[in-house]
Amino acid sequence: MSTDRIPVMIPWLGEEEARAASDAVLSGWVAQGPRVAAFERAFAERVGAEHGIAVSSCTTALHLSLVALGLGPGDEVVVPSLSFIATANAVRYVGAEPVFADVDPATGNLTRATVDAVRTPRTRAVLAVHQGGVPADVPALRAACAEWDLPLVEDAACAIGSTAGGKPVGHGALLAAWSFHPRKIVTTGEGGMITTDDAQWAARLRRLREHGMDASAAERHASDRPVLESYLEVGFNYRMTDVQAAIGLVQLGKLDAMVTRRRALAARYETLLRDVPGLTPVRDPAHGQSNFQSYWVLLAEDFPVGRDDLLAALAAAGVSARRGIMASHLEPAYAGHPAAPLPVTERIGRDSLILPLFHTMTEAQQDRVVAVLREQAGP
Repeated sequence: MSTDRIPVMIPWLGEEEARAASDAVLSGWVAQGPRVAAFERAFAERVGAEHGIAVSSCTTALHLSLVALGLGPGDEVVVPSLSFIATANAVRYVGAEPVFADVDPATGNLTRATVDAVRTPRTRAVLAVHQGGVPADVPALRAACAEWDLPLVEDAACAIGSTAGGKPVGHGALLAAWSFHPRKIVTTGEGGMITTDDAQWAARLRRLREHGMDASAAERHASDRPVLESYLEVGFNYRMTDVQAAIGLVQLGKLDAMVTRRRALAARYETLLRDVPGLTPVRDPAHGQSNFQSYWVLLAEDFPVGRDDLLAALAAAGVSARRGIMASHLEPAYAGHPAAPLPVTERIGRDSLILPLFHTMTEAQQDRVVAVLREQAGP
């Protein structure tokens, strides 16, 4: 067996991205500027939204989305505990309280029923996650939120290239937040995006990311006369750079190829794991298709070894895997925070792990990963 370590993820970056970044540097415009504007337009078009607002991360995208909704102290926002902790943290940033809901055991996502179980008179919004690229049932959630008169914000950090209800994730979203972290399919190193169809929100979000300023640096430089900007409200420094956007534009052009490749690798994993007892792999839901940003498996409760021991066995064989999605309500940051019983969340958080999956992964590498799982599953 090869001793070369198999990483859990490798971004698909190359000479084209390097040239694009170099061109941005040599242009003399490296801060938020024309390339950011071009990336916003291209990204919004790709997901079927009217407007894109580039920001510094998905966390800041979530924060600004909640600011745009006017949420604050005394308000509650229903969120899944089964998510990276930034989802819940963004609610706290505006002074509101995250209310943790359980998830569907097959998709790891909120459902109408799980949201309804924790909804209260203080609920002011629902923040749904497309977990690991597996799309939430957006048509059902939007219909429920319309019935309850609650805005639905979508944490689409992992979901570029996924579909729900026959449309790209993000299509028709009130507000959707996206991530370009290196473990995401489209990466700019760090960075994020908000998409929306509301022109007034888009204009305000662009001001908020730039200290509440009513004229951006690009607009001031483009003018042939002095522009004296005003600061209309307390804002933030959440800007993306043109260097990042230049890389993002190249990455976006690769998206279809990346999703096709990841789906092929996911299908091969499922075939290879079909006769390994005690493993349930992530699959497409009935209402959409995943980009398989993460490929996770759930261990049966009677699997011969625990999740952490299995991670250790994989590491010893030169395979980098990760624990599955965290249960945020069990993290120290939320110690003492009230939470309803969340049995599905705790089961997935305890017994799942993420396997390596990346564009350049070979069949031989996949075979090595599966061999360890098969060995640990026993006869």
